[in-house]
Formats: sequence, structure tokens, C-alpha cells
Amino acid sequence: MADFKTHITTSTLVGIGYGAAGVAGFNMNLEEGILAAGLCGIAGILPDLDSDSGIPVRETIALTAAVVPLLLLERFQDFGLQGESIVLAGAGMYLFIRFVVARMFKSYTVHRGMWHSVPAAAIAGLVIYLLCAYDPPPVRLYKTVAVVLGFFIHLILDEIWAIEFTHGIPRLKKSFGTAIKLWSSQGLWPNISTYGKLVVLVFIVFGDKGWMDQIRQKRIEIQHTASESLNQWIRGDAAENTLLR
Repeated sequence: MADFKTHITTSTLVGIGYGAAGVAGFNMNLEEGILAAGLCGIAGILPDLDSDSGIPVRETIALTAAVVPLLLLERFQDFGLQGESIVLAGAGMYLFIRFVVARMFKSYTVHRGMWHSVPAAAIAGLVIYLLCAYDPPPVRLYKTVAVVLGFFIHLILDEIWAIEFTHGIPRLKKSFGTAIKLWSSQGLWPNISTYGKLVVLVFIVFGDKGWMDQIRQKRIEIQHTASESLNQWIRGDAAENTLLR
């Protein structure tokens, strides 16, 4: 299989091309193009979260843990967090991904299992779609495709590296076909678990806008109530001062 350097280099180069194409041909601004390029580069090493090697997992988790809290900034604000609360929430999310998520992948995945698959690429895309909730739909889709593209670049490279040539004759290694797949031959549960997560994410994506609109409306109502209470207190205090005079 391709090594970490090959994966990150290839996905980054493809990401740069994808970002440039978005800016030049799809009316994306420069910041959106740069972010899409970066997402594609990071996604190119996401499948290695199930690796037994320390370097891919450590680097992938570190990058993911740093990027996700930044993408969640506006969601934190929608939940009423401000200033130090946002910093604490971001730090908590970083630690959760850095240690809890990393431990889960280490404990519950096997290398070249269902995390190396087509539905896993879809899962990664849906996650970034949810994280980029405040972008206009075309920009949101643009960034989602960047992640799916980077993920597929990794899978394609693994399949290419599963072909070796002996005296000019191609020969398929045992690992061929274990990256780009729709299901795993390692048992029923990995397939059920993966497709179950995919269905749940699709459900969340379709309901996300309605749920977040309700949260925003509730926050506005709470702020309005608090503002009215403060105004009433100020008016009452002013009236009391007038009477005392």
C-alpha cells in the first residue's frame, strides 16, 4: 500500500487543483478555494485512522482535532456560547477527538476494514457537510466534494499499490480490492455498523436546518425576554428615583 507521505502529497496536490478549479471556474472566493484544498489534503489521510502504524493515526487525528473546532465556531455561537465559553468548547472538542475518537478507532477498527470503503467516504463527506452548516448550499457542497475526493484518492492509491509487476507482468496482491469496496468480508457487524452510521447521518443532514432554526429562534426569544426584563427593571428603578425626589 502507499505510504503516508505518498497519500498526503497526492491528496494535497489534487486538493490544490480542486481549489483552483473552484475559484477559476465555479465562482468560489479565494478563501473557500484554499479551505477546500486543505480539506481535500486532510481527507487524503483520513482512511489511515484504522492503521496500526503510529504516524498516520497521530498526524491524522492531530489535524482533524485542530480543524473541527474551527468549523464548529458558528454552531457554538448558535448555542449561545461567547468568548471564553467558545474557547473552552473548542478545547473540549479538540481533546475529545484527540483522545476519545482516537481510542475508539484503535479499539473498534481493523486496517483495511470498512473504514476503507465507499460508504466510509460518504460518511466523511456527510460529516463535513454538517460542519459547514453556515455556508451557502453551493459552497457547502463544494467543500463536501473536496473531502470525498481526498478520501477516494487514498482508496485509489491503495488499490494501485496493490498491483505489483514481476518481470513486467502485473500481479494482484492479496490486499487488492480491500480499499474500494461497498462491504467487508470480515463479518456482518462491520457492514451493519457502517451503513447504520451512514443512515443516521443522512437523517441528521435532512433535519439539520429545521433543528438549528428552532435553536436559533429559541435563543432569540430568550434574549428578547432578558432584554425586556432588563428594560422593565431600568424603568422601575427610574420611576422609584423620581418618587424619592
